[in-house]
This record gives sequence, C-alpha cells and structure tokens, in this order.
Amino acid sequence: MTERADTLHASRADVWYLKEIAFGSTETKRRLKIITQNFNGPCSFIAICNILILRGQIEILPYERGTVSYEFLAQLVGEYLLMSCPDIDVSAALSIMPSTTKGLDLNPVFTGATSFRPAGEGGELKLFEQAGIELVHGWLVDPDGEEYRVLQHVRDYDTTVTLIADADHITRGRLLSGDVWGEGEAGSSSQSGSGPSGYAGPSSASDNYSEKDRVKIEHALVAQAFLDSTKSQLTYHGLFQLASTLQPGSLVALFRNSHLSVLHKREGEDSSLYSLVTDHVFLQEPSVVWERLEDVDGVGSTFVDSEFVRSTPVGGDFAGYTAESALHALEMEGNPDVILARQLQAEEDARSHEIYRRRQQHQQSRQKEEEERKRKNEDSASRKSRKMKDKCIIM
Repeated sequence: MTERADTLHASRADVWYLKEIAFGSTETKRRLKIITQNFNGPCSFIAICNILILRGQIEILPYERGTVSYEFLAQLVGEYLLMSCPDIDVSAALSIMPSTTKGLDLNPVFTGATSFRPAGEGGELKLFEQAGIELVHGWLVDPDGEEYRVLQHVRDYDTTVTLIADADHITRGRLLSGDVWGEGEAGSSSQSGSGPSGYAGPSSASDNYSEKDRVKIEHALVAQAFLDSTKSQLTYHGLFQLASTLQPGSLVALFRNSHLSVLHKREGEDSSLYSLVTDHVFLQEPSVVWERLEDVDGVGSTFVDSEFVRSTPVGGDFAGYTAESALHALEMEGNPDVILARQLQAEEDARSHEIYRRRQQHQQSRQKEEEERKRKNEDSASRKSRKMKDKCIIM
C-alpha cells in the first residue's frame, strides 16, 4: 500500500499544473499560463521558466493544455538558449539543467544583493547568466550593524558555516550550546552587557584557547547570532536594497528561505516588490497571483491579483491550508504563549518596518533635491544662454 502511494506521489510530482493569469502594462497586458509548484518541486527550474514565460521569451502551446513535464519545459528552455545565444557555448548551462529538478547549490554573499559565490563548477550561475536572468537575494548585513565587520570579512554563507563548525570543534561542541567560556565567565559577561549570545569578549575568554582560537570563536559567535536572527534569509537592509536598486518593470529570481521565486518590481507610482505565487494550493484561486513583499517574515504580506489589487481568496483566512494545518492554526489562535510571541514579533517588525520606511523617504527626498538642483542649473544655464544671445544681437 505504501509503495503504491509513493509511486502515485512521484508520478504526480513529475507533472506540474498550469495557472492562467494576466501580465503586462495596460497596453501590453496578455493572458498566459504560469507553472505551479507541487510536492516541494524544483523551485529553481520553475522560477527560470516562469520568468521566461512572463517575458514572452518562451510560450507553452497549445494554450489549452493544463499540465507540463520537465522534459517538455527542458526542451523549450534548451531551444531558447540555443537560439538566443548562438555565439556562446551554452553547454555548461544545458548540462546543469537536469540538476535543477533537485535544487541548486547557491552561496550568497552577505554584502551584495547580486553577489553569489559559485559552488562546485559554477554551472548554476552560468544557467542564469545564459538565460539573461538576474539572480538576487536580500540576505544582507547592515553596514551600521555590530556584525558588519565580521561578516564583511567572512563574506558568504558557506564560509560562515565552516567558521562556526571550526569554532564548535575548538570548543568541543560548546559553541552551539551557548557555554563557550564556561558558566562563571558567561555570568560575568552577562553582567558586563557584552555582545551576541555567548560572546564574552577577550577579557573573559578561557585561558585554554590561544589568541587565534579566541578570535575565531568570537567571530563565530557573531556569525551564528546573525544566522539565528535572519532565519528567513532576508533582512530589512536587504529588502531596502532590493527596493531601491531593482529597475521598475524588472523580473528577477529571488533567493530566500532556500527557495527561488520570481520577484517583480512594478512600473509607475507603485514601486513595491511582488513575489509570484506558484504554490499549487492556490491553483484554483484566480485572485491570488502575487504576494506583496513588505516584511522579512511574511507576516504582513498581502496577496494581490493580476491587476495588483488586494485579493479575496475563496478559501478566506485559511486559503491554501490542508484540513489538518487549518485546524492546527485555528487552535493556536488562543494559545497565550503564541499570542505573546506574535505581539513581541509584531513590535520588532514595526520598528524595523519604520526604519525601512524612513530610509525610503530619505532616499526619495534626496532624489527630489537632486532633480530640483539639476532643474535650477538647467534654468540658470538657459538664462545665461539667452543673455549671451541678447548681447550678440546688440553687438
């Protein structure tokens, strides 16, 4: 019975359902079908295909079909790469394509929204490069934060994990338990009000560690505190950088929560960031197309339709839940600990959101000042030009 269920599950996972949406500006808006993801499917490959579909660079035909397979899409993408890059060797991109069904090994750099260090032979990055798709992330350390000095030196996720593992080995497994320096020293450090969890500083470090080991342990504690506080792999500084640097109308692949999704920045007055909703549970919810990216944990995010108007899912507050998860969510609503945790998290999110909002306002104010300065300079130059012409006429 279990074997038959696994076989059915595998066969259903190999087929991806299509969902009809509308996309484009008022003049160029068109109906198209995006690919939805089921059973934790290959988000990397689906994100690549959906970006190419939204750009109009590949098209799924006939339009009436309701499902696609990997083989069908791989042929479409392969043909697109060969036709769009005739003078470039796309063998690296094509050879890495099958591995996208199992996920990509990406290594984000904490100081740049478009910076990734190649893992293995770097074929994953080559695939995005040849497809003309920008790969971004918002897992950025704030330059004004205490951890910036350490993470600027460590730079990327893989190196950070290696540093933490090495430090944990040096401390014989005590790094991750939070008792690196010993109970007495940990107590004195808490009284002195020092940094991240377990960080007591050089003055209270155990004499059992060499100077080199103490520095490594201190850096590892800072790095571990950063990873613990950014489990969604998105920071408010990163969200601000994405909102301020992405061009209006752009479609990029966003790495977040070890998942790749389609990120879109609208043109016009609404310069918000939107993530394409591809979860299979929303297949029958035509009003759920995009999710507005408003905070790092998704608590305050809202769904919108193809017109970017707030959606009204048929399923109400529990749209997309299974019966079991909906019941669990309903039961948790009255849990005092959950309510307190949500309240504290909401307060923290509100503070971070206010900082993010102020930064946006400051940037917009600077842009207006710059535009006003340029306008005044142009007016001044124009008046000088007219005076020069008048003088010439008089002479």
